[in-house]
Amino acid sequence: MFRTAIRATAIVSIVLASALAVQAKNPMVGGAPMYKNKNIIENAVNSKDHTTLVAAVKAAGLVGTLEGKGPFTVFAPTNEAFAALPAGTVEALLKPENKAQLVKVLTCHVVAADAMSAMIDKMIKDDGGMHKVNTVGGCVLTASEKGSKIMLTDETGGTAKVTIADVKQSNGVIHVIDKVLLPKM
Repeated sequence: MFRTAIRATAIVSIVLASALAVQAKNPMVGGAPMYKNKNIIENAVNSKDHTTLVAAVKAAGLVGTLEGKGPFTVFAPTNEAFAALPAGTVEALLKPENKAQLVKVLTCHVVAADAMSAMIDKMIKDDGGMHKVNTVGGCVLTASEKGSKIMLTDETGGTAKVTIADVKQSNGVIHVIDKVLLPKM
């Protein structure tokens, strides 16, 4: 009976450890595994859903920054989010003469912190349902919740939903969003 109890305890421990390992695994993004030991750029270049974002980061000269120590929280718009902008917007932003504007837009998606969704959720609740988020680009986003989803409202009133949260990186975290956040210009 004692051996049976030990075996049962060992089996429960193995099942719990396996469940925690699965829970701790980073989500796939854009069909690619995201590795906690790689930085934001090393992971983003593998996501088929973020090719526009990667091209924009390269054009803006921000690759070195996002490969840096951090910590950074990046709200990463998908290709579909960029495609939803008015026709010609992405092409115009990618032109060398518009680099300053592109940098402003992109850095309004970056926070100088490692903010997992539980932390953002707590800040929203602590602030009565809305939390102001200062970005490295000088923009102020407003975080709120709709159901169980974190929402971000930009300075123009546009709202993005976090569709994949807590993609841990070696230098921060990525939260995938469904809209491009825009600064006041």
